[in-house]
Amino acid sequence: MVHKKFLIIITLILFAAAAICGILSYKGGIGNRINPENSNSEEKNINKKNNQNSLKDRTFTGKNLKYNNQSVPVLYYHSIEYEKGNELRLPKEKFREQMKFLKENGYTTLTMNELYDFLAHDKPVPDKSVVITFDDGYRDNYENAFPILKEFGFKATIFIITSTIDKEEDFLTSNQLKEMERYGIDIESHTVNHDKLDRLSYDKQLYTLKNSKEFLEKLLNRKIYYFAYPYGEWNENTIKALKNAGYKMAFTTESGWANKNKGLYRLNRVYVSANHSMAEFERRLANEKYDISE
Repeated sequence: MVHKKFLIIITLILFAAAAICGILSYKGGIGNRINPENSNSEEKNINKKNNQNSLKDRTFTGKNLKYNNQSVPVLYYHSIEYEKGNELRLPKEKFREQMKFLKENGYTTLTMNELYDFLAHDKPVPDKSVVITFDDGYRDNYENAFPILKEFGFKATIFIITSTIDKEEDFLTSNQLKEMERYGIDIESHTVNHDKLDRLSYDKQLYTLKNSKEFLEKLLNRKIYYFAYPYGEWNENTIKALKNAGYKMAFTTESGWANKNKGLYRLNRVYVSANHSMAEFERRLANEKYDISE
């Protein structure tokens, strides 16, 4: 009988000890567990902060500044990958040589917002300012151009055909676009299907302009304001549609430096061809009135 009572007491003691340990363990675990809601919120805040930092626009002060009675060269590229006989595809070695020239000669690469504020609001920029743009959104912009841009600490803009994203092998993916934007590369609109806008009705122009804009805004979680004309083709309806869709600035393929004289929807750019020598690249950066026939 005594033995039986002893076993019961021992059992009760062990049960009580186990219960106490469980309670302590549970309380300790509460402090160590991560609330998934808070975790997601914190991650979103971090990502938002990173985006704000990477795309933060600068205010330029001091000497050697220019104002919007002057012009800025806007370089435009397509593919950064060698292909024999294709002047739109610039070898990455040549691209790096050009970027190295810009760096060694004290050029400042501007974001789209910085260029807009310069042209529209007369906010000064460094005298040796340049804008780097890429049309279409080829995958090699990420694989070949992006590492070089990071090497030199440069800003740039990619005008992307939105129908190609995550669908065509030779074009950029949504993850690549997000990564580049986090670094400080502007991603902007180039229509849905590389449309020849001057051949479309006003309504169809407005559709492709709004559709591509809204697609990118949803993907990148920010407003899209800038545009480049596919094939450099546009008409008065295009400019009307751009304004109604909410764009603030657009680029042609007409050769020359960008200035406010013809309006913010007709900005010139400096074409960079694989056939150009380094001397030609430098010449187009040295003189805003360079003669393309030379």
